[in-house]
Amino acid sequence: MFESIHTPSLLLDAEKLERNCATMRGRIERHGVTLRPHVKTVKNIEAARVALGAPSGPIAVSTVREAEYFFDHGFRDILYAVGMVPAKVARLSQLVRRGGRISVIVDSVEGARAHVAAIGKAEVAMPALIEIDSDGHRAGVEPGDRKLLEIGGALGPSLGGVMTHAGDSYNCESTGAIRAIAERERSAVVEAARRLREAGHACPVVSVGSTPTATFAESFAGVTEVRIGVYMFQDLVMAGLGVCSLDDIAISVLGSVIGHQRDKNWVITDAGWMALSRDRGTARQKVDQGYGVVCDVAGRPIDDLIVAEANQEHGIIARRGGGAIDFARFPIASQVRILPNHACATAAQHAEYQVLRGGAATETWERFSGW
Repeated sequence: MFESIHTPSLLLDAEKLERNCATMRGRIERHGVTLRPHVKTVKNIEAARVALGAPSGPIAVSTVREAEYFFDHGFRDILYAVGMVPAKVARLSQLVRRGGRISVIVDSVEGARAHVAAIGKAEVAMPALIEIDSDGHRAGVEPGDRKLLEIGGALGPSLGGVMTHAGDSYNCESTGAIRAIAERERSAVVEAARRLREAGHACPVVSVGSTPTATFAESFAGVTEVRIGVYMFQDLVMAGLGVCSLDDIAISVLGSVIGHQRDKNWVITDAGWMALSRDRGTARQKVDQGYGVVCDVAGRPIDDLIVAEANQEHGIIARRGGGAIDFARFPIASQVRILPNHACATAAQHAEYQVLRGGAATETWERFSGW
């Protein structure tokens, strides 16, 4: 079916992408909040427009390069959603001078003061959101911490609001647990916003975001926007959390069979970790999917086969838990598709998407990389 495509290659099912994006847009719109897609997942203009259902709109990025690329393609409301340092103000200031509304995040008094000094020197407005720690997952200040008001004071008129990321939702074992984390996420930023407002600070933006909590949250009361990215493609980690089914996963890696190890019950492909990524996010879940689920060229999972091991350019296909393989189904030069653990990490290994419609490759979309 894909004999003309050089392997390993990244396939993108456009119809699944469109379905995933339409479903999430409808859910967020029903709650009356703004959807701010995180475009680090796609790093591509065509897919970003599908996510928004429009030529442009509010987006979140993880690199300055992403901000520049999407600005050049018509996006003007951009949140740089990684802790800000002054050295990045110069490049982002160029976008502000060209008409962009660029906002950033900080989570310390030192960071806030440095940001205010840097934008003052650059003579641009660049509001900062205070990152709130809603689950002890990574960065941020707790909503009840006295430092919250100190950061707000240090930012002064440059305070744009508050934001959080419920990363702990990726560690849940039930949808009920995800709902509980979603409520904790919402409550944390709403409480932080309340404290800042009572202290006399404007706090227009109250931002939350993770694909699991966006999918299962029961309320967004007090929230103004939702930032999410993986939902566009979905992946095996999301499937393991019950966020999606395997059939919702829009990307896969096309690989060719390059060898057999019959005594070990291995099929060897040219899709190693350089094509799939090192991400082993499902290892912590009830079902360990190795480096990816093996499918036929039509995208249907094959028995209980996974990429059990991966070297740089070699993927080792085996049955989960061991067992015999019918090697006649995998002749040399035949092709397989592999569903990824983490869509962002796998897509980052590739420079382009081979876009599928009706199961056939119809066009190529370029991806970009760099910071």
